[in-house]
Amino acid sequence: MIVIAGLVLGAILGARTALKRGGKRLDALQYAAGYGIAFALVGLFLTLFIDRMV
Repeated sequence: MIVIAGLVLGAILGARTALKRGGKRLDALQYAAGYGIAFALVGLFLTLFIDRMV
């Protein structure tokens, strides 16, 4: 669940960042994909850490 939330949050933040910097639609999609993957990866490690601690 944390991974999916990270993916969605990262995609939203990435798209907003690209559009704020003056990028076009494809720039926003690329940023959304990059941020989404990064946030999902952080969420995965966070999930593994929580699972190991409990």
